[in-house]
Amino acid sequence: MAVSNSFLPTVSCSPISSSLVKTHHQGSLIMSQLSSFRGLVIKCSASSDTGASPLPDPMNFRHNHMSSMAPFGMQMNDKPSYKWRRVLLKVSGEALAGDHTQNIDPKITMAIAREVASVTRLGIEVAIVVGGGNIFRGSSWAGCSGLDRSSADYIGMLATVMNAMFLQATMESIGIPTRVQTAFRMSEVAEPYIRRRAVRHLEKGRVVIFAAGIGNPFFTTDTAAALRCAEINAEVVLKATNVDGVYDDDPRRNPNARLHDTLTYQEVTSKDLSVMDMTAITLCQENNIPVVVFNLTKSGNIAKAIKGERVGTLIGGTWNSTVTTA
Repeated sequence: MAVSNSFLPTVSCSPISSSLVKTHHQGSLIMSQLSSFRGLVIKCSASSDTGASPLPDPMNFRHNHMSSMAPFGMQMNDKPSYKWRRVLLKVSGEALAGDHTQNIDPKITMAIAREVASVTRLGIEVAIVVGGGNIFRGSSWAGCSGLDRSSADYIGMLATVMNAMFLQATMESIGIPTRVQTAFRMSEVAEPYIRRRAVRHLEKGRVVIFAAGIGNPFFTTDTAAALRCAEINAEVVLKATNVDGVYDDDPRRNPNARLHDTLTYQEVTSKDLSVMDMTAITLCQENNIPVVVFNLTKSGNIAKAIKGERVGTLIGGTWNSTVTTA
C-alpha cells in the first residue's frame, strides 16, 4: 500500500554545536535511536536558521590539518633561508676516534648529534654515511695472515655498522628520530637499504644513517656517500674531515699552504688532490653533485655546512645561490 509523504514525521536538523556532541560514541547512539523510527524523513540543512556557520567537511578538515603540519620541531611561521634542503653528511671513521685514545669518542658523536639536531629542526633533511677506519680499514689489512682484499673489505663494512649504531644511539638520546640502513641485511640491528623507504624517512624528518658502504668490496665509503647522495636526490655531499678544507699543499709540512675556496672537478683530478677517491669524484661530477670539504673538529662547522654557509672548500659549485623554504 502506498503511503503519502504527508503522513511521515519530518525532522529538520540544524548544525550541532561542538559542545553538544561530546564523543563519537554519543553521536553513534543518537543516530541509532533516530534510525529506529521507520519511515522517518530527515532533512538536514547546511546552516541553522540563526545564521551559524556550516559544519566543516571532515575530509577537508583532515587534509587542511595535514597540509599545515610543520617539519620536525619547526614552526610554520619560520622561513629560514639555506642553500640546500636535503644533504648527505660523510663522517670518516678517523673523525669519530677523536684523539685516538679509544675507537669512538663519545664527545665527537655528541657534538655531531647536537649540530645535526639544530638543522633538522629547521626542516633540512639529513642523511649520513659513516666510515669504519677507526675500527678496521680493509685496504690496510689485506694480505695479512692470508686475508684477501674482499674479506678485509667486508670486515671494514661491519665496522661501519658499529659506528652507525653508536651514532644512532647518541642522536636518539637527545630526541632525534633516526634510522640505520645497511647495504646488506642485518635485520636484527638495522633496516636493509631500500631507496624509497630512506627517502620517506627523510621526508618525515628522520635522520637516516647509511652503513656497510655500498655492500661490495673494493669501494670506499666516499664512493658510498656519492652513490647514496645521487640515489636519494640529495643536493650536496658534505665531507667532514680533520682539516679545514683542500689546500694546495700539505698544511702540516708547509705553513704557507693556501686553502682553496672553490675548486672544479677537473682541478681535483688533474692536480691529484687527496679529497675523495677518483670513483667518488667522477660519480659526483657525472651527477652534478657539489662536495664541501670542511673541518669536523671545529664547533659549529657541521651546522654551517649543512645550511650552506661558507665553510671549508666547495668543489663543483658556487657559494652564492640560496634556497628559501615556504
